[in-house]
Amino acid sequence: MDKKMTSGEIAKIAGVSQKAVRLYDEKGLLKPSGYSEGNYRLYDESSLKILEKIVALKQIGFSLEEIRDNLVAGDASDVEEALRIQLKEMEDRRYQMDKVIAAISGTLERKEKKLDWDDVAEIVQTISLDQRADERHWDALKHTGSEPDWYVRIFDSLGLKGKERILDLGCGFSKLWRNNWSDIPEGSSIHAYDVHGSWADNFAEYLEENRAALPKGVNIDLEFSDLEEAETWDKISEDKEYDVIIAHYLSYMLKDPEALIGRAAGVLSDKGYFSFGTVSRGSWQKFFGKALEAIGSKTDVIDKKLDQLDKENQVCLDMLNRHFGRTESVVISNKWHYTEAEEILTKMSEVVDDQNVMSPANRKKLLEYFGGLIGRDGEIVIEVESQFWHCFKQ
Repeated sequence: MDKKMTSGEIAKIAGVSQKAVRLYDEKGLLKPSGYSEGNYRLYDESSLKILEKIVALKQIGFSLEEIRDNLVAGDASDVEEALRIQLKEMEDRRYQMDKVIAAISGTLERKEKKLDWDDVAEIVQTISLDQRADERHWDALKHTGSEPDWYVRIFDSLGLKGKERILDLGCGFSKLWRNNWSDIPEGSSIHAYDVHGSWADNFAEYLEENRAALPKGVNIDLEFSDLEEAETWDKISEDKEYDVIIAHYLSYMLKDPEALIGRAAGVLSDKGYFSFGTVSRGSWQKFFGKALEAIGSKTDVIDKKLDQLDKENQVCLDMLNRHFGRTESVVISNKWHYTEAEEILTKMSEVVDDQNVMSPANRKKLLEYFGGLIGRDGEIVIEVESQFWHCFKQ
């Protein structure tokens, strides 16, 4: 017969408190194998194995509810799946922690004055913006992987020539350069700017490791500095004028986009151009508007959003025209591929973000509609246009 242990004895062997043993009992995780004459809980060797399992799973981040619902009585396949899910959750937590660490470190490095609570608010905003940018990035990789490289297409649209002086504002991870490393025109001089705590930290490492592989005469300098600080532009203007100035995927992170545009115009050469982008052209809204029409639902929310985007685009164009004599539209499109109706519905929820439009009844109809499109063609392909502006002094 197995040796019986009291709650104190089994707790001591497992290295937990008696209170924890009682909690696990209350949560339905660890039931006693019997009771003493005095009605005290008793446990056996099988109870000890379960307790040790609970302790181990808690150590790797499982909640008591997850342990109770999926693991204690689960078979090997359930445990494997649960571990895979837990690994993903822990990686997500690490990603969140890395973002927080980077944002705090960046703020501390670039702030010489005494910090206040406005700086804390700025940290939170930075984390939020970075997370949304990363989410968009990984979503795009997943659904556009079969298409020509996006950053090669942007690079080609710039029409760069040899021996040009290029200013890259908010370079970030720098896929524009990484993905075209060997095709950067010979003799190009690239001056890239961003802040610490961004993906530019990673680019700094990449740059040092791969500098020797750059084409003949190409030089890339990376400066860590805040583009909304006057001191940064004092440094930029010291290097005189630039033939090409690039500010892509930056405007939504700026407090005052027009201030940066005005400063960029001030350091642009007479024959050079400023590339600014991107601005949404409403491709997603138009696609989902047609989906709502197809299921007989109103499109008021979509129509309002498209009207808002038109106004925002006009505001952007007016802003650019105040600082440049000529502005040319450059539209680059990319195809997004979906083979799961649920995934396209998730995307629609993000784009539309309206509880009435995305009601349970509409969601059911939309799933059927998207499923029908996928069943007919094997996938849904959505062509998404991005707006860039090439701006000239004259």
